[in-house]
Amino acid sequence: MKIAFFDTKPYDKPSFEKFGAENGVTFKYFEAKLNEDTVDLAHGFDGVCVFVNDTVNAAVIDRLCEMGVKVIALRCAGFNNVDMKYAFGKIHVLRVPAYSPYAVAEHTMAMLLTSIRRIHKAYIRTRDFNFSLVGMTGFDLHGKTVGVIGTGRIGRVFVDICRGFGMKVLAYDKFPAKEIDNGDTVRYVSLDELFENSDIISLHCPLTEDTYHIIGDEAFAKCKQGVVILNTSRGALVDAEALLAAIKSRKVGAACLDVYEEESDLFFEDFSGHILEDDTLARLISMPNVIVSSHQAFLTEEALENIAETTVGNIVQFFETNQCPNELCYRYGGAEDCKNGKCF
Repeated sequence: MKIAFFDTKPYDKPSFEKFGAENGVTFKYFEAKLNEDTVDLAHGFDGVCVFVNDTVNAAVIDRLCEMGVKVIALRCAGFNNVDMKYAFGKIHVLRVPAYSPYAVAEHTMAMLLTSIRRIHKAYIRTRDFNFSLVGMTGFDLHGKTVGVIGTGRIGRVFVDICRGFGMKVLAYDKFPAKEIDNGDTVRYVSLDELFENSDIISLHCPLTEDTYHIIGDEAFAKCKQGVVILNTSRGALVDAEALLAAIKSRKVGAACLDVYEEESDLFFEDFSGHILEDDTLARLISMPNVIVSSHQAFLTEEALENIAETTVGNIVQFFETNQCPNELCYRYGGAEDCKNGKCF
């Protein structure tokens, strides 16, 4: 099995080489992202392996099919970069539904603590031998209310972390995990109630038509003054322009972003010697109460191992049995995992 591996970074190779060698899967690594201009690099391969900022639109899917590529193996959980409606019936799409929920949840809490305790500012100050505490006052998390939108595996780990800090949790999910609602410190509520009563709001849901810009002007109007926004899920869950306006109006007290809705041409690359052309992102980064990390919440040794192992397992299982439990299909206008692992 020969797989064209797009958007390759140095940290990808060790785990994929290990599990590929153990299972008879050969990877050819390309630094380029998959898109209409690079899709021909997949000629002669059985499948392609792609990540969050690769573009798998109708034109790319058609070309892959023309070249005889049978499978698209996503090495991530999200698939909003794949035109699933168009892919259905044409090419098989596999994903990694979970790798390390702890990696993302812990990064979310790390960003929150860094922001509210001014750790990033302290680091810069003390390197210049400035030991003043002026402007460094934070606040306790204990007793605060955190709104968690999305209670899948990552969201539930984040809920547990917040409970460990003595926080109250208001949760929202289209499909509630009722076992986590204890009627006291963790409760499922409506989105409006979550917006109105949360000191901190953390996003842990997929990007769908329903969740696109779930945090925007209307949401901010309902939020508490000084609310803290955390997003380690998908960039377009937050309307970046609305967030910028809410920060400037002091409605948002702080924002911690590991993702950004226009990140595809920026994140994972080094632009330190260039002028950033994205004015919205440049303004957000310039804000003293905004922390941006470049989609690194997933990046732990454990997560990389899990991603590689599951991706290779998906590929092997598909080519050996023509089915895979982690295959995605599009049915009745909504994406869901195939019940029998065989879409067509």
